[in-house]
Amino acid sequence: QHVVTGSGDNTCKIWDCSTGSLLHSLASETAVRSCSFSFDGNIVMMATDKAMGYPSSLSIVDIRDNEQMSSKGSKNIWKMFVKDISKITKALWGPLSETIITGHEDGEVCLFDASSGARVKSVTEHTAQIMDMQMYKDRTMFITASKDHTSKLFGSYDLDNLRVYKTERPVNSASLSPFRDHVLLGGGQEAREVTTTSTKQGKFDARFFHSVYAEEFGRVKGHFGPINSVSFTPDG
Repeated sequence: QHVVTGSGDNTCKIWDCSTGSLLHSLASETAVRSCSFSFDGNIVMMATDKAMGYPSSLSIVDIRDNEQMSSKGSKNIWKMFVKDISKITKALWGPLSETIITGHEDGEVCLFDASSGARVKSVTEHTAQIMDMQMYKDRTMFITASKDHTSKLFGSYDLDNLRVYKTERPVNSASLSPFRDHVLLGGGQEAREVTTTSTKQGKFDARFFHSVYAEEFGRVKGHFGPINSVSFTPDG
């Protein structure tokens, strides 16, 4: 029924899908980098940028609470989790929406308790910015994509690094097949880093890896620039 969007205009907005009408607008101090509904659809989580003297932060808002959803900007009564960490680039709800998993500009992955805001665990398995994180269908694991030319599979409960998928170019997005042992990666060099004579041309293929053996078994050509987002359909 609803869709939530986060924007560089320092707002998070909730819309009616059938009419396109704006239902709520929630203000933040900086750009909203990531946002999503909880498992039951009652809670909205949003992650904001580290900018203009403000730290990166996590906020959760109960859309059933009229006071929290009022359009009073900073006067909203939100549950704020502000930590001394690098900029959040992606945030996901953990299993049963009991935790929030965040990916950061410095390659760190953090696990937060959604009820207390406490940081449960953090790992730094990547050496460069995390560009994307996507959950597996049962939410027991998730996959990351990073500028360090790797994609990695983590356990959702403990952040254990389960598998590494290596490429020779930045990975911008990664997705897990819901029914097969397949991983889909997309990425490529930034346009400004590629010249007409560069040997890095042709690195814009969508690439398939076996999720268990971490071996590449296929590529699909077609894009003339870096792939920014990939996803499997729910039926695989």
